[in-house]
Amino acid sequence: MQQLGFEGMPRRLYPCTPSRLRSWLDCPRRYRMTYLDRPTPPKGPPWAHNSLGASVHNALAGWWRLRRVERTPQAAGGLLADGWINEGYADDAQSAEYLRRSRTMVEQYAARLDPACEPVGIERTVAAKTDLIAISGRIDRLDDRPASDAGPEPGADPFGRELVVVDYKTGRSRLSGDDARSSLALALYALAAGRVLRRPCRVVELHHLPSEQVLRAEHSPASLERQLRRAEDIAGECAGADERYRSDPAGGRGDDVFPPAPGPGCSWCDFRAHCPEGRTAAATRRPWDGLDDTPPDPRTPPGDSPPAPADNAAARFTGPAARIPTPD
Repeated sequence: MQQLGFEGMPRRLYPCTPSRLRSWLDCPRRYRMTYLDRPTPPKGPPWAHNSLGASVHNALAGWWRLRRVERTPQAAGGLLADGWINEGYADDAQSAEYLRRSRTMVEQYAARLDPACEPVGIERTVAAKTDLIAISGRIDRLDDRPASDAGPEPGADPFGRELVVVDYKTGRSRLSGDDARSSLALALYALAAGRVLRRPCRVVELHHLPSEQVLRAEHSPASLERQLRRAEDIAGECAGADERYRSDPAGGRGDDVFPPAPGPGCSWCDFRAHCPEGRTAAATRRPWDGLDDTPPDPRTPPGDSPPAPADNAAARFTGPAARIPTPD
């Protein structure tokens, strides 16, 4: 994409978030409807699994903002109940049942946390710039812990501590080590956190509350750099499409620039009503079908699950952990 300007002036950086980049990769048409079309096309009804996830995230964020003496498992459950989002459920009875289950899940998770291990940040926004992009995002939790490995490493914290990016997950699908290691969002959060705090940040963790899994990945400087270059490449595609959209209203807004990407995920798309290809590609889902233990639709392949909701001090968390060093 060619940018106009005075010679010698710095190039305008492309502002983006991991959610924006992921949206482009998932489906350029959905990207257009989400970020460019104004007014935004009407979305479908809210999803119950998104309401559940947001409720849990809000409760855990609120728990860490309590005074230390107030950080009890019961307090976490109370925060969840007080802030429960009652949208997308089949009826009040279903909502109440999932509140009950989620309260147990959140209290069990909080019981494994050390309330004295103060995080560096809760729902903290971090940002970083390169010569091409300005990336920003919000981290569910950023921990400062004793380093897990003994022995010096180039660029490691000289005081034997490590920053850890923690992302909460509440979906019904179990995760694997690859989910933590390959996550573009987590890598960008780590890189940005390191730059903001002027300390190495290479460890990322996914905390899957339903299964008590902790999936840990340790990045190297090289692997973080690869993810950053990957983000720049995706952002370059986004920037080119954005420019076509603005400069060519007649021809720059169609499928040649923003093609649909039909597949099983179209069942969960907020813009399904505006996409004939998506409606053909995947079965219609009820707003509560993404909840755990919901009877599956026979038209949908086994194992299909909704995507994670977009644009998220666990040293004592004792669920089974996978620790995956990221290769150079």
